[in-house]
Amino acid sequence: MYAGWKSGLVAAAMALSWAANAAEITGAGASFPAPLYAKWASDYYKQTGNKVNYQSIGSGAGIKQIDAGIVDFGASDMPQTDEVLRSKGQVQFPVVIGGTVPVVNIPGIGPGQMKLDGQVLGDIYLGKITRWNDPALRALNPGLALPDAAIAPVRRADGSGTTFNFTNYLSRVHPQWKANVGEGTAVNWPVGAGGKGNEGVAAFVGRLPHSIGYVEYSYAKQNKMAYTLLKNRDGHFVAPNEESFRAAAAGVDWNRSFYQLITDAPGKDTWPISTATFILMHQQPKDPAKAAEVLRFFAWAFDRGDDAAAALDYVALPDSVVEEIRKSWNRIVDAQSKAISWK
Repeated sequence: MYAGWKSGLVAAAMALSWAANAAEITGAGASFPAPLYAKWASDYYKQTGNKVNYQSIGSGAGIKQIDAGIVDFGASDMPQTDEVLRSKGQVQFPVVIGGTVPVVNIPGIGPGQMKLDGQVLGDIYLGKITRWNDPALRALNPGLALPDAAIAPVRRADGSGTTFNFTNYLSRVHPQWKANVGEGTAVNWPVGAGGKGNEGVAAFVGRLPHSIGYVEYSYAKQNKMAYTLLKNRDGHFVAPNEESFRAAAAGVDWNRSFYQLITDAPGKDTWPISTATFILMHQQPKDPAKAAEVLRFFAWAFDRGDDAAAALDYVALPDSVVEEIRKSWNRIVDAQSKAISWK
C-alpha cells in the first residue's frame, strides 16, 4: 500500500529485527475482521516467526479488554469518539472496510434473490412483520415464491460492533426503531434468538429454516448463505460486494478524524450497511515493545495484506489514509521509536 515501505534498506533492517527477536502479541474483539486477522497472522508468522494471537469475542468485549490492559490491542467495529479516546488515553485507527448483510434461510431462495429495505427490515426486528408472505415483503419481491411461514429473527447475543452498525443503520432509516430500540453494541431486542459472534449467527441461520440474521459479508459468502439485496438511500437495490462497500466509503474524510460511520451513505452504488473496523491501543502502553510489535504487524498488513483482504471480500484503505494512520502512531509513547521505520 505504501511505496516508502519497499526501500531495500528498510526491508533489510526489518529482516534483521525479526531474526533477532521473535515476538508474540495478543488482541481481542470484533468478529467482523476475524477471518482476515487470522489469515494475516498466519502469513505474518510464516514470514517473520512472530505470533499474533487474536480472539474473536465481539467488539464490546474487545473494548473492555483493551480498557483493562489485558490485551496488546483491542478491535471494534464501533469506533470510539475522539472525546472517549481522550478520556481513556487511547488511540484508534481503521484497518479495512466491509459490510454487514442480512441473510435468510428460506427453501428455494438463493443469494441476492430477495429484496429488502430499511423499513421492512426494521419491522421484522420490531416484530411487526412476522410472516414471510407479508404484503410488505410481497410488494418488494413480486414474482418471488415467499412461503406462508413464520419469520425466525436471529441477532447477536454478545456485545457487537456488527450489531452497532446494524442498529445504527436502522436508527437512521426507521424512526420507530430509533425511538423504541436505538443503537449500540447491545440493545433490548423486541424479538429474536441470539447467536454469539458472526460465527454463531451464521451457524444459527444456517440450521434454522425460515430465519433471518445479519453477518459480516465474508461469513455470508464463505458459508454460501442467501444474502439479500438492500435498498440504499438513493433508492437503488444493491448487492453487497467490494464495489458497493468502496462506494459507501468514497466520501469519508479520514483526515478530519478516524471516528467515521458510513452506514446509509449517499450514492446509487453504495451498500447501506458498510462499515470500517478499528484497532484500539493505549497511548502510554504498559509494554512499549509489545505495542511496537502491534504497529509492525499492521504496517506489514497495510503493505502486504491487500491480496488476502480482497480474497476475503474486505476493501483495503487508500494509500493516503494509510499514511495518515502511520503518522498517528507517533502518539503512542515509546512504541513508535521502538518500531522499525516505515519510511
